[in-house]
Amino acid sequence: MKQLGFCLLLLAGWTHADESRTFSFNGDSWAVGDVPKEVFVVDGTIKIAAKDGNKAIMIDPTPITDATAQLGDSSNGTSSIEARVFASKKGRSTPRFGVSVHGMNGYRLIVNIGKKQVELIKADQVIKSASFTWTTDTWTKLRIEAKKNSDTEWSITGKVWPADGEEPKDPILQHTDAALKGQGKCAIWGTPLSEMPIRFDDVQVATTPAAAK
Repeated sequence: MKQLGFCLLLLAGWTHADESRTFSFNGDSWAVGDVPKEVFVVDGTIKIAAKDGNKAIMIDPTPITDATAQLGDSSNGTSSIEARVFASKKGRSTPRFGVSVHGMNGYRLIVNIGKKQVELIKADQVIKSASFTWTTDTWTKLRIEAKKNSDTEWSITGKVWPADGEEPKDPILQHTDAALKGQGKCAIWGTPLSEMPIRFDDVQVATTPAAAK
């Protein structure tokens, strides 16, 4: 199957607050180099780069930092992001990578290879974790969703699986939050501790916009 890069394609509009707006990032038309305006870099060195004829959003290992970039519209309700990620280890050094919803202080789903686990993080605190076996130099899929179940309850779920396999039916991590504001953009995250690039491809974002006034 052909590996896709990124360009912005608006798949669905909205008329009410409970309808989601969905974005697909497929950028074969994007030039190698600086990211386009659809990718808002918050921190780190992030570029569009080609590998084996495929373009992807790449976190450069120089400098080594918690790099992040936001994509899609800001959400004011249920929000989700899915992506394929390619990363590599170098000796005993391993990277961290993941995806998040609802801005810089929202929930992150992070693959922490050094700890051999996947973590659900909020405000830099690990809320939950689960064991996960990762294979270097392969594509891994991640998906996180924060769903508003009622006026007082949110359900946050995360899935991680090999990109060449089937999506698991059940989430690897699940959490309930009664105090979540549920506002902000989805994002990709990567810390290239192995001094190797981290690549994000086939990014799918769904956000719920605020009600029109």
